[in-house]
Amino acid sequence: MNIDTRIKFRHLVCFLEVARQGSLARAADQLAVSQPAISKTLKELETLLGTSLFERSKSGARLSEAGVAFMRYAGPSVQALREGVSSLRAGEYSAATLRLGVLSTVESLLVPEVVRRLHARHPALVASVVTGPSAHLLAQLHLGELDLVVGRMTDSPQIQGLTFEHLYSESMTLVVRAGHPLLDGVALRERLQAYPLVVPLAGTTIRKYADALFVQCGISPPRQRLETLSITLSRRYVQSSDALWIAPLDAVQLDLRSGELAELDLGVVEPGGSVGICRNTAVPLSLAAHGCVEVLREVGLAYRTGSFPE
Repeated sequence: MNIDTRIKFRHLVCFLEVARQGSLARAADQLAVSQPAISKTLKELETLLGTSLFERSKSGARLSEAGVAFMRYAGPSVQALREGVSSLRAGEYSAATLRLGVLSTVESLLVPEVVRRLHARHPALVASVVTGPSAHLLAQLHLGELDLVVGRMTDSPQIQGLTFEHLYSESMTLVVRAGHPLLDGVALRERLQAYPLVVPLAGTTIRKYADALFVQCGISPPRQRLETLSITLSRRYVQSSDALWIAPLDAVQLDLRSGELAELDLGVVEPGGSVGICRNTAVPLSLAAHGCVEVLREVGLAYRTGSFPE
């Protein structure tokens, strides 16, 4: 079916702003027009599409099921046009920017591969990667300061109002340096408390999974602990000491293959958390962010089927 030529750019901009603000009045303020004008433009679009895009109430306007579906196409269309205009004004080779929030679970293995593939396909792409706790990154996503957030975050309260797409499940593992005394396997559980423990920061989503590993084994964690989300710090500390590290498998998989780190078998396998993509559907995705989603899905599929890492 051909696109109705009566649908104008102003209709799409109005729709997206109401979706982003959740209110006709706030959208009118942002677009510097009157509320009746916003209401009229929105009504025109709904008439042309033959459906209601919002569920209106005294508290504001919420996307209907049809509105959510239309957002998938309206957002990228408007964003693509804006980027095209900006590109022409700035020069043919103006770089696109991807704003990606990355949790510690994926910064060692998944994200470097995603960025490598993106750069191989896009000659002018700036990947701006921000790391930190899920609460901080999801708050930035809510505000539109990030395009996407990737990692384990389904247990975070800040995920409310955002959408999450599962990529793969990843378990936690207990690792030590090569040649560690505990690798002899003798009375392993009884001797754990004699060594410092590296765990994620308290209150983070991934810390819950780390704590669960000790709970399942029925043992208390060591009193000496290093709490950090820094993979670099954790790796270096463990490699240079007798510390234990409850780490996401992604973070240590290559170290395990090279023999620099070794797993301690507690006889329990942590079931694994969901690693995925979180986005704010009220904010249109840029073309760079759309491309990132596709690559994340590619690498996620390769991870699930065992073809990545090679």
